Amino acid sequence: MFSRINGTIVERAEASVVLDVNGLAYEVVLPPCVGDKIPRVAGERVTLEIYPSFSLDGNSGRFTFFGFTNAIEREFFEALISVASIGPKTAARAFSLPMARIAQAIEAGDHGFLVKLPGIGQQKARDIVAKLQGKVTKFLLIREAGPHPLETIPDFAEEALLVLLQLEYKRAEAEAMIADTLATSPQIRDAETLLAEVYRSKHRKAEAS
Repeated sequence: MFSRINGTIVERAEASVVLDVNGLAYEVVLPPCVGDKIPRVAGERVTLEIYPSFSLDGNSGRFTFFGFTNAIEREFFEALISVASIGPKTAARAFSLPMARIAQAIEAGDHGFLVKLPGIGQQKARDIVAKLQGKVTKFLLIREAGPHPLETIPDFAEEALLVLLQLEYKRAEAEAMIADTLATSPQIRDAETLLAEVYRSKHRKAEAS
């Protein structure tokens, strides 16, 4: 069973994406927090880490593929489904906020926060804390990662990346700024507009601090 997929978007729904991979179309379920970072335009190429889940329905069975922008998100998802009362579909719905924020609530035993996640009631919140409290520290320490920048950004974004590198930004910082900007402004379609928005975003953060 494969663990990563790289393909072209054929269809994009609110909670899923259909990717064309060499003529084969794969439907991938996207948790809300992940879907927010995936382009909504057909023809864009994306790379997703995959968690395959097999379920039985009567005498037949089917695979459901859950997609993530990086392996850390997938690992956090796997931690959620290690809780006996949390299945893959419930975990995908609950993964509606940034990973670090959910991990923070688990570590703090914040049941009130957890019950606000889709599909999580009081009992499931208690189960999550009982199972995972003290085991999610790594997800608090890791900076929220965006999509694989060079594998998912279009040509114009690579052009913007080269400009930032020429301006002596470190590659990791430049890639993060571009990925964050494209995630919040997916309508951008040229390098000049992208660089302008990167600058405005950086300026806003500087003023806020």
